This record gives sequence, structure tokens and C-alpha cells, in this order.
Amino acid sequence: MAALTALLSLGMCLCAGSITTAEELSVPRAEKLRWISLDFKTVLTWTTQPSEHTYTVLFAPDDGDWTESHDCIEITDTECDLTHDLQPLNRAYSADIQTNTGGFAYDEDEQAHTYSSLFNPYRESNISAVRFAVRPVNESTVTINITDTLTAIHEGTKQLTIRDVLRSDLKYKITYYKAGSTGKREVISASSVAEVSKLDAGEEYCFIVAAFVPSRPKEAQHGGWSSQQCTQVQGTAQGLSLGALVGVIFIVITVLIISIVVAVLCCNCCRQRNKSFQTAQTTVQIPI
Repeated sequence: MAALTALLSLGMCLCAGSITTAEELSVPRAEKLRWISLDFKTVLTWTTQPSEHTYTVLFAPDDGDWTESHDCIEITDTECDLTHDLQPLNRAYSADIQTNTGGFAYDEDEQAHTYSSLFNPYRESNISAVRFAVRPVNESTVTINITDTLTAIHEGTKQLTIRDVLRSDLKYKITYYKAGSTGKREVISASSVAEVSKLDAGEEYCFIVAAFVPSRPKEAQHGGWSSQQCTQVQGTAQGLSLGALVGVIFIVITVLIISIVVAVLCCNCCRQRNKSFQTAQTTVQIPI
């Protein structure tokens, strides 16, 4: 009986020791990996169970070797800025978040690594809403001047714009409508300066603009839409044709000449009347 009791005690101790060891070797892995990218600033985020472990992030192009991100070695944060690591931009990259175990023995492939989906910054980074200005040209045309958004990418000391990065792939989509109307029209411009024509003189039109990259997957083609700007199309002499402007000038000159002639004639009549009156006074004889 004593031998059986001793055997049971030994078994319980071994079982407790196994549970303790399993808990020590249970390494919290990164979960819910997510790429967040705006204007080519690309950050990888993840979640994990609270622990004292740190994390190291590695990255690799789809056909290349793994490289540690210098800014994300043994970090306690749950995000890593990979903006300057993912170069060149137009390649698909994967990330590996490795849990640092502090010297515990573990099965590396099963417990310590979590891999992200592929991400291509050039084709998938979101683009901010752009700023633009509207300038009336004539009674039927306005010019849209668009400011190319700055990116997080630098080339030497120069901060690149989305035009510098995307080059000829970058277009701008301009949507506009007449104030009070529900009918919308659209113009796509390959330049940062666009003309919108065939507008009605004297009417107010409203415009919104977004970056447009038709070479991208459909869900990533549009940048954020700008704030709306409204302006009234010219309907004054500034928008008149050359012939109409000449006609207006001719009428103004004619009226001016007629006014001068009438004024001169009136002055002459007044002088003549005064002269006749003075003559009549000198010829009248006063009786004695």
C-alpha cells in the first residue's frame, strides 16, 4: 500500500512538472496582422497576448531572402514602420513577425513565427484627398489646378510627391455638376492642370477631385475625394467674344460722342441767347 501511494505521488509530481514546462514553452504568437499604408508610408500592425516577450520583424520580396528590419528588432510595440524597407515599391512583400523567447527551447516553425499576406506598396498604398483650386477662364471654361500630394518617400533630400512616384500612371478624376442639379459629369486628366469646358455662362458649378490610378486593382484605383469647391462661371465682358467686345466698345464711344455734341450744342445755344438779350438791351431807348 505504501508503495502504491508513493507511485501515485510521483505521478502527480511528474504531471505538474509537465504542465509547468508546457506553460513556460508556450510562446505568444502575433495575430491579426494588418498592412496600413497611406501615401506610401507603410506600417505593419498585429495583436498578441500580454507577455514579457519582444518581437523582431523580418521582410522579404516574393522571390527573395528574409531581412531583419533595423527599426524593429526585439521591440515591445505591436507595430513596425516598414516604409523605408519595402524598396523598390513596385514589388510584393511578405513580413515575418518572430516572437523572441528569451532562451526558452521551442519549435521555431510551429510557435515563434507569424507570416503576413503579400503587400505591394505601389499598387495598394492608399492616397490622401488632394487639394485644388478653380480658376474661371471664360464664359464656358474653368481651369482646375491640382496640388500633387507629398509622400513618405525621400530621394536624397527631396520629399517625393505622388506624381514623382506614380509618374504617367497617375491620373486625376474630376467630378462636377451644376449647383441645384443632380446630374454629374466626369473628366479624367493625365495632368495636374485640367480644363473643364462647355459650361453654361453665369451658372454656379461645384467640383470634387481624386487621384486615379487605372493600372491598379479596381479596389485601389481611387484616392480620397477632395473637399467640394463651387464657383460661378463668368457671364460678363471678360467672357465676351472679340466681336461682341468690339461692339460694346463702339456703342460706348458712340454714346460718348453724342453726349459731347449735345453738350457743345447746348453751350452754343446758351451763348447765342445771351448775346441776343444783351443786344436787345443796348437798342432800347429810355424816354425823357
